[in-house]
Amino acid sequence: MRSEELHETLLPKRLALPIFASDPLSSVAYATQEILLVLTLGGLAYLHFTPWIAAAVVALMTVVVLSYRQVVHAYPSGGGSYEVVSTNLGPSAGLVVAASLLVDYVMTVAVSVASGVDNIISAIPELADHRVLLALGFVALLTAMNLRGVRESGRAFAAPTYLFIGGVLIMVITGLIRYALGDAPVAESAKYGITAAPSDAHLTGLALLMLVLRAFSSGCTALTGVEAISNGVPAFRKPKPKNAASTMAAMGIIAIVMFVGVTTLALITKVHITGDSCRLTGLGTDCSSYTQRTVIAQIAASVFGGEHSVGFYFIQAATALVLILAANTAFNGFPLLASILAQHRYLPRQLHNRGDRLAFSNGILALAIVAGLLLWGFKANVTSLIHLYILGVFTAFTLSQLGMVRHWNRALRSRPDPALRRRHEVARVINAVGSVVTGLVLVIVLATKFTEGAWLAVLAAIVLWVMMRGIRRHYDATAAELAVTDPKSELTLPSRVLGIVLVSTLHKPTLRALAYAHAFRPDLLEALTVSVDREEAATLRERWEEYGIDVPLKIIDSPYREVTRPVVEYVRSIRRESPRDVVAVFIPEYVVGRWWENLLHNHSALWLKSRLLFTPGVMVISVPWQLTSSAHADRPAARAPGSFRRGEPQGQVGTRRR
Repeated sequence: MRSEELHETLLPKRLALPIFASDPLSSVAYATQEILLVLTLGGLAYLHFTPWIAAAVVALMTVVVLSYRQVVHAYPSGGGSYEVVSTNLGPSAGLVVAASLLVDYVMTVAVSVASGVDNIISAIPELADHRVLLALGFVALLTAMNLRGVRESGRAFAAPTYLFIGGVLIMVITGLIRYALGDAPVAESAKYGITAAPSDAHLTGLALLMLVLRAFSSGCTALTGVEAISNGVPAFRKPKPKNAASTMAAMGIIAIVMFVGVTTLALITKVHITGDSCRLTGLGTDCSSYTQRTVIAQIAASVFGGEHSVGFYFIQAATALVLILAANTAFNGFPLLASILAQHRYLPRQLHNRGDRLAFSNGILALAIVAGLLLWGFKANVTSLIHLYILGVFTAFTLSQLGMVRHWNRALRSRPDPALRRRHEVARVINAVGSVVTGLVLVIVLATKFTEGAWLAVLAAIVLWVMMRGIRRHYDATAAELAVTDPKSELTLPSRVLGIVLVSTLHKPTLRALAYAHAFRPDLLEALTVSVDREEAATLRERWEEYGIDVPLKIIDSPYREVTRPVVEYVRSIRRESPRDVVAVFIPEYVVGRWWENLLHNHSALWLKSRLLFTPGVMVISVPWQLTSSAHADRPAARAPGSFRRGEPQGQVGTRRR
């Protein structure tokens, strides 16, 4: 797609919802399960805390959605939490948010795909041994879809997301109607008891409080991805802020309704689930070989009439699809944020490049590689991965709300209009409440999950923060070093240009290099060869004189058979003798058409170039000689995603067109 077609990729709300909100919408498939898994550590006695924990999660989601609607209107240029915090709390705090979000986006892909694979295995247990392979395959599929562009991926992902929403709502309504009519559905695990974990039996006081807080922090996975809409405002159609805010409100309402419905049915059907199957009592089979179905799978089976019903398979298929596609939220958020960071010189500039389909292809590929490594390292196990999750997102929530409070304070000082001041004061209250609530949740998540594996996410964010600071220092130092300070002195011509043609043998490429060097008209020109075999050097000298070449040939003896070092030392010796002279080194190179032919040619030339480029005052000039095989490659080069393409800041697209 041409750069001018960027406006054609802007999204209507019906496509923006599945693209940017599939993560929080799909999290209802495992958020309730995570609450139950923690509470059942103490046996069945503590399941009565589930409604209260779910209510706390709903209240938190409401506050966060309202808060981020303020961000959408105040900072519509994209960047979300990163831009808010950088503008109001400073660049260092902004980098904390950026590092936390980048880590969380990676975890979104890993957890969503692993959870989707779990639901596939719930329907087809025979696939359990292929868990990791399935997960990696789905990451590859998502990568390919996103490389096609945001709009194309939105069309592909919209149907599964809406099918999942419709399926879950139908399941919830059906289950509640059956319950109201006295025919309450019963889960397959309702008949099993659960033995409390040895460390969590008969909890009281502080230990019980920690168990409840840990369950709450696990249930907060329902909030992951909420900020993605604020990051992607520039991808919406006009009016961008209004459409983004409406989409965020729709996402919040739908997610809350589904989460409450699934949690209610889990309690009605008496789903009993635990992290260790051997803690289930009454199995009547080998516990080590028993595969527990997910909570949503058990609910679907009980509501729709068994594990072989059409409704069960529909819910499982839709859940698996939407969970896998929920990673698409990260595939949109990560490249966008990485592009903005690259534009601000905190990440490599390549991450700002757009590919053929106007997607930030390098960011998409980077996300896929890191998430794939995580899935492989943790064997696509949701329970292991979930502990590394949500810490980053609550860091971003808390700091962004603090930033928004400062933003409204600044706005109130310059807004005399009473009506506008009232709106700003209401917005400030919303963001202040949001910062306090999410800050408390961040402390809870950190306290309850740190030793369970969250320390890895903290460490990754710290390393990323340090790395981004280092990249910025490098770019700043490079810019300062390259800046023009005195144009007249820096345009001073060299005293002389000394040309050196490197010669290995006397053939057509050598003669072309000599002719090209002559065309340069250097003040002095000589040919240089390294003698690793005296007989070959003597033969070269004879042929040189026989052909009557008027360029003097200098032979450097190399008793240790080295080629690179004698050439580099000779060139440096010229520079030491005449520091104001420029040395132009001409290197004949073969051009081949097949990849394997590159393995057979040009290694000496590449190594020489890499060494000579570090020598000040030396220019290295390649003189190509096209071999016959290069003829079939005389066509436009294969286009790698994102390679050698410049990006355009998302926030400037609309402004530039206006």
